[in-house]
Amino acid sequence: MTACMENRKETVRSKLLTSRRPTIATWNVRTMYAGGKAAVIAEEMKRYGISLLGLGETRWLQSGQVKLASGETILYSGHPEDSAPHTEGVAFMLSKEAQRALISWEPINSRIITAKFQTTHKKINLQVVQCYAPTNDTDDETKDQFYNQLYTILQDRKGKDLVSRRGSMRN
Repeated sequence: MTACMENRKETVRSKLLTSRRPTIATWNVRTMYAGGKAAVIAEEMKRYGISLLGLGETRWLQSGQVKLASGETILYSGHPEDSAPHTEGVAFMLSKEAQRALISWEPINSRIITAKFQTTHKKINLQVVQCYAPTNDTDDETKDQFYNQLYTILQDRKGKDLVSRRGSMRN
């Protein structure tokens, strides 16, 4: 597995978009702070045949990756401080297939995380952006900052790369 922002340098890599269509989904889990919640989500992911699951409102702190006993990997991004409240948070849960296709990932903040995957086409990658937008009652400065960051990320694609924005967006 790769660390944050680290590129894989393997000679053989499975591609995410193979002849079997991968299923990419999003789930606002409301919290993953409770014990056993990640295992329950992994079971549901397998049950529905999902390759890549974007998660919102995880409520985990800091950023990193966790390998579950069942084989899935979670890439997550939350508040950077240990003393922060357990609010917000975004993540990706990757199947083994998605793990093999992962090129890189980046935790932007507690509301945005990105991951890039190799496809079957050599010159085209898939960048997935998982986000958890501020609610309407959040101050305007926070909302503006979120949408400006999201806009910058979505505009920063390379060449023919595909971009998929997932997660909860508010009006």
